[in-house]
Amino acid sequence: MNKLKILIILLGLIPSIIFSQLHGNQYDQLILRGATLINSTGAPPIGPVDIVIENNIIKNIQVVGYPGVEINENRRPKLTNNGKEIDCEGSYILPGFIDMHGHIGGRSQGAEPDYVFKLWMAHGITTIRQPSGMGTDRILKLKKQSQKNEIIAPRIFAYTGFNSRVSSPEEARQWVRDNAKKGADGIKFFGAPPDIMQAALEENKKLGLGSACHHAQLDVVKWNVLNSARAGLTTMEHWYGLPEALFEDRVIQNYPPDYNYNNEQHRFEEAGKLWKQAAPPFSDHWNKVMDELISLDFTIDPTLNIYEASRDLHRARRAEWHDDYTLPSLWGFYAPSRISHGSYWHFWGTEQEVVWKENYRLWMTFLNEYKNRGGRVTAGSDSGFIYQLYGFAFIRELELLREAGFHQLEVIQSATLNGAEALGIEDKTGSVEVGKYADLIIIDENPLENLKVLYGTGAIKLNENNDAVRVGGVKYTIKDGVVYDAKALLKEVKDMVDLAKKEAGYKIKQPGIN
Repeated sequence: MNKLKILIILLGLIPSIIFSQLHGNQYDQLILRGATLINSTGAPPIGPVDIVIENNIIKNIQVVGYPGVEINENRRPKLTNNGKEIDCEGSYILPGFIDMHGHIGGRSQGAEPDYVFKLWMAHGITTIRQPSGMGTDRILKLKKQSQKNEIIAPRIFAYTGFNSRVSSPEEARQWVRDNAKKGADGIKFFGAPPDIMQAALEENKKLGLGSACHHAQLDVVKWNVLNSARAGLTTMEHWYGLPEALFEDRVIQNYPPDYNYNNEQHRFEEAGKLWKQAAPPFSDHWNKVMDELISLDFTIDPTLNIYEASRDLHRARRAEWHDDYTLPSLWGFYAPSRISHGSYWHFWGTEQEVVWKENYRLWMTFLNEYKNRGGRVTAGSDSGFIYQLYGFAFIRELELLREAGFHQLEVIQSATLNGAEALGIEDKTGSVEVGKYADLIIIDENPLENLKVLYGTGAIKLNENNDAVRVGGVKYTIKDGVVYDAKALLKEVKDMVDLAKKEAGYKIKQPGIN
């Protein structure tokens, strides 16, 4: 074999060598060198800094110089004999993301946990709150495996869906106690008679567990967001129940005479008209409801992204990541259907989208002002429905918070520290500070300049040669001090999808087109 061939082979091996050295490893000491830090406390970026991690704990954050000036090596933390360092010069470090509404796949979607977890981790998501949808035993097993880092997965907070068959307040209290004994972190409610909701929330609060609620229209007239917050609910999901609390000239949503809740087109089309029926922004009643929710330390987890197809169906359906990263089973689940939840495209068009755009404007106005007055807004994706893909949808959620008026740093705070506060773990994660877990994201582009660089597919940038190139995508995700190559994780997902397509002879087709 000649020298040229040997050189080519060795060069080809370099990425795999680097990969094997870093991917999935935890080190006695790990030093991240020369990065710009976005710590999510509200402070502006600062750098260059060296961050020292010992096992899973951030031990030191040391400013080591000034932008554009050569770093004085004498100022830098020293590497131990068993230590590992990563050159982060030119890169940005921020806390691992917290997805507050992260369903771990589902039978209908055909999405197994490994697929979902790798998509999340590839996008820097190191903690998720699983809001029901999976058997308690299974989710608790996955939670324990993640805690021990036996699987590649975010940290999991396991919530159980409240049993709709509970028929009395005492039965509700007992169900809550039993749920706590099983090891669940909280409960997700969809609604129930007022006496049952009151009893369940009171008992859950007494036990110190978290709670979330999707205020379904079937019960929202009797029990809206204000009722829940007063009874001890910690977090609301989506926005159902909030416009109803803001009603002034009605009690019941203005349903058309032929409305049927089981008709998904009816359900979503009329939901897009809800905010228009509420008190107008900054009116007395609007202000009163907002101020009371803030006084109750109530968290809003809006999941803006999951309804985006309602205002722009083409955008959601044709997102570029579907081709490479969406499983055939998921694509089939998204397809127009009179049966599947969220597949409401009976005849969705311009008129519906215009209404939903206005719905978003009013919704976003409330969220931005809620944040401005000191209320807590978090980031959640609710992926696996309505063309929203795990990981990618979370980054879209950040873009939508920016559209709502959040400063870029406020967006990052919603995606990190606010989620940690809502889960009661702000002393452990959610920001990059000494003493906290090493849950971190390393990326070579500035996400404050363009949030799109956080997508696994990166952002399109025109270089000086007039060539369109891709930049960004998370480089490394660090969870519990363990380093993961984010791009390698995405490659594994693509391989899963390619294999599934090959086995099924599947090709993505747009609805109604053969």
